[in-house]
Amino acid sequence: MKKKQLEKMLKKYNWELARHGSNHDIWSNGEICEPVPRHREINELLAKKILNKAKKNRGKQ
Repeated sequence: MKKKQLEKMLKKYNWELARHGSNHDIWSNGEICEPVPRHREINELLAKKILNKAKKNRGKQ
């Protein structure tokens, strides 16, 4: 999955970029943080894991 695609979906679940790490960007819903690697392509299994966590823990609107 492309990183831009993953970021759009995270934003759809009301997650926002908390900060830039050295190798990962840290996304948060206000309570939970999830690292997202800085690669153009992200492994499908990893992307599914991140999106499942985002779906279960939607951010506040």
